Amino acid sequence: MIDIDLNTTVTDGTRRFDLAVRLACEAPVVALYGPSGAGKTLTLQSIAGLLRPAAGHVHIGGRTLFDARRGIDLPVAERRVGYLFQHYALFPHLSVRENVAFGLTNWWRRRLSPHDASRVDGVLENFGLAALARSRPGVLSGGQQQRVALARSLVCEPAVLLLDEPFAALNPLLRQDLRHELAQVCARWRTPVVMITHDIDDVLALADVAFVIEHGQVVREVDVRRGESREMVRRSLLPGWAAAPASASEQAVRALLGAPSHG
Repeated sequence: MIDIDLNTTVTDGTRRFDLAVRLACEAPVVALYGPSGAGKTLTLQSIAGLLRPAAGHVHIGGRTLFDARRGIDLPVAERRVGYLFQHYALFPHLSVRENVAFGLTNWWRRRLSPHDASRVDGVLENFGLAALARSRPGVLSGGQQQRVALARSLVCEPAVLLLDEPFAALNPLLRQDLRHELAQVCARWRTPVVMITHDIDDVLALADVAFVIEHGQVVREVDVRRGESREMVRRSLLPGWAAAPASASEQAVRALLGAPSHG
C-alpha cells in the first residue's frame, strides 16, 4: 500500500512552487504522469527522503517513512527505497560489479560479506551482466547502463522502487524493448514501483494505475488496465469526461491521461 500526502513550498528567490500531492493505491506499479515542472520529481524526492515536506506523510507497505505531525522522518538509509535516477548516476571509475554492490557497503565497511557478495553475483546473473562485471559504465550501451542501475537499486531488497523517467536517457529506438524488459523485472521481483514520466507509452507499458499531476496537484486517477478514471480535484484536464468502460481501448486510456492518441 502506497499512501502519500505531501504539502510543501519550493522557492528560488524569484519563483514559488506549491506541492500538494495526495494519493493512496495498492497497485504494484504506480505512475505519476504529467508535464515537466508539474511536481513529479519533488514527489519522488520526498518519498526517498531527499526532500523534507512541510507537512503530510509517506506510508509505504505499512511502514511510516515520514509523518510531520508525529515527528517521524526516517533517514534515507533507513527508508529501504531503491532509486533509479533519470541518467542512472553510475560511478564511472567503478566496475559494473562495484556499482551494483555500492549500496551494500559504506565508508567503514568497504568489503562485502560472503552473503552480500553472493547476492551481488546472483543479481548480476539475473540481469545478464555477469560477463560485464569488470567493465566500466563508459563502455556499456544505454540499455546495459539501465540494467546496471536497476540491479544496484534492487540488490538492497528495497520496500519500494522509485523510477525517475526511466527511458528519458535512451535512444527512442531502444525504448520499446526496454519497457518490456523492465516490466518483466518488476513482475519477477514483486517490488512495489512508483514511476514518474511524461511519456504516455511508459504508462501504457508498465503502470497499473496512473495519477495525473498538474501544477503540483493530482487531478485524476486512471486505472490503466480497466480504462476507468476518477477526478481527484474539481478542475479537470479534459472537462466533462466520463469514466470509460472496462473494455476501453488504448486510445481511450490515452484520452483519460490527457495524451493524444496514435492514429
